Amino acid sequence: MKILVPIKQVGVLDEDFEIRDDGRDVDLDYLDFELNEWDDYSWEEALRLQEEFGDAVEIVPLAVGPEEAEEGLRKCLAKGGERGIRVWDDAMQGSDPMAVARVIAKVAEREQADMVFAGALASDHGFAQTGVSVAAQLGWSQVAVVSKLDYQPGDNSVKVNRELEGGLEEVLSVQTPAVLTIQLGINEPRYASLRGIKQAKAKPVEELSHGDLGLSDEDVGEAGSASRVRRMYLPEKGQAELIEGTPAEQAERLVEIINELKGVA
Repeated sequence: MKILVPIKQVGVLDEDFEIRDDGRDVDLDYLDFELNEWDDYSWEEALRLQEEFGDAVEIVPLAVGPEEAEEGLRKCLAKGGERGIRVWDDAMQGSDPMAVARVIAKVAEREQADMVFAGALASDHGFAQTGVSVAAQLGWSQVAVVSKLDYQPGDNSVKVNRELEGGLEEVLSVQTPAVLTIQLGINEPRYASLRGIKQAKAKPVEELSHGDLGLSDEDVGEAGSASRVRRMYLPEKGQAELIEGTPAEQAERLVEIINELKGVA
């Protein structure tokens, strides 16, 4: 059984930052990068299954991103797993979740994966679309916001708990192969040991381009995306006022504020 785990290095803003000249993103000079929090939990869940069933389970982290994304792969490999995969080339710049999902699906097919564990969302953009889009590309079963997982290698279904609105929880069985998007709190991610960190540096990371996966330039980047960023900006901040005084005075001031907003003299 093989589990493919897509991971992402997400951008973290400094206190002071600037938007790029084209107005479509934050200038990279003002970003730090770290492993997406949700992906830490999805990798831990894959590690848990591997530890429970040993050689019957192979886990492979996958990053779709430039050279800097390899740092996230090494963080995963420091905790377990024997190899990673990174897919990138210049044509992939500007890929939206749909285009990234197309790449992940091709890797899943190439690896003959049995399941894909993806984070429920990424903390930078928060689309929560990549995992479900991978399932659509593959034609696999899919469950979102998984909070508990029970699976035996070789079974043709996986039992999961998933979060619903209002604090409800749903338990269901899903046929495999399947894509599961993992929610925070499903486990407690471990810390990598110093020995694991050193060993991770020597573990192989296969580098692929979209062409290696049989994809064309029209399948990735902005050309292969269903959406694109038009503009990114800081919204204007409002100003709050604490209204003091007696109830009558507070009501009078509230009327004044409403009239000011309406432009009434």
